[in-house]
Amino acid sequence: MRLDKWLKVSRLIKRRTVANEACDNQRVSANGRPVKASYEVKEGDVLELRFGERIVKVQVLTVADHVGKADAGAMYRELL
Repeated sequence: MRLDKWLKVSRLIKRRTVANEACDNQRVSANGRPVKASYEVKEGDVLELRFGERIVKVQVLTVADHVGKADAGAMYRELL
């Protein structure tokens, strides 16, 4: 699944266009490398998102096309 879509489905970023812009501005990295929105997300990937001063680091647990709001948090594990 594309990175921008995964970020939206997992509800880490609210809209896919915002996720796309974050990738274009190199605010998202996967496994230590800046990536584009078209990056194929795989289970086990470590993603780092930069929101201004705040950095969110997560590990991808599942990749699914449709997930309910209650189950979206189970798609990733937050790392310190």
